[in-house]
Amino acid sequence: MARLTVSLVLYRPDSDLLRATLASLVVASRAADLVPDLFLIDNGGSQEALAFLALPEAWNVHVFEGHGNVGFGCGHNLSLEGAGDYHLILNPDLELAPDALIQARDFMRAHPECGLIAPAAHWDDGRVQYLCKRVPSVFDLFLRGFAPGWLRRRFADRMARYEMQDVIGSQVVWDPPLVSGACMLFRTEVLRRVGGFDPRFFLYFEDYDLSLRVARITRIAYVPAVKVVHHGGHAARKGLRHIGMFVRGAATFFRLHGWKWF
Repeated sequence: MARLTVSLVLYRPDSDLLRATLASLVVASRAADLVPDLFLIDNGGSQEALAFLALPEAWNVHVFEGHGNVGFGCGHNLSLEGAGDYHLILNPDLELAPDALIQARDFMRAHPECGLIAPAAHWDDGRVQYLCKRVPSVFDLFLRGFAPGWLRRRFADRMARYEMQDVIGSQVVWDPPLVSGACMLFRTEVLRRVGGFDPRFFLYFEDYDLSLRVARITRIAYVPAVKVVHHGGHAARKGLRHIGMFVRGAATFFRLHGWKWF
């Protein structure tokens, strides 16, 4: 892996989770003998969390601030000009396994046809978190995000198919239709060719849109040897503001890629 850059978009981050994320990045980078450039994009309210970070002196740390809350995708796009040969998009609530970058590097070297890696993710308690998805319908999104428990149970098989539970496991899965922006490792030339994230998205579904555009020019791989723990949650649990952003993001996604109601 010639040169690795890493970008995190921050908006009022949880300081403890951010420190854990960066600590895991330090461990994984050292294990892979990498000295990454780190881009911290402050979309607002991150000064306190950034003030107490302890990072290796050899790292080049670039802090972007003062641009306001431009959203998730546009925030990451600020790092694109300075991105290295490989670029890792990372959430500030996600921890890399110690060998995650070793496994990712080895896979990229063995598979030059791969332009984007999605990791195997787990919740804090070890349960599998299905970050790869098939293209959803409006009904699928309602079921997953907002339906009462009895209705989700009735359509459990449908939800399992949306989450690719039939194929996500211990084997590499090529060409999952959609992968999560919580952790994406790109060959930077691929990310630049598609122009990064679409600025029409503010939060939610920008990663789904990017997945579909990336798949037109390269192959995506779910690589279970690249392991992460993701502490994130669903939009419906974060209040009405996030629900509104989720709905707007979904509408933008369907307008761009075709409406599918059921």
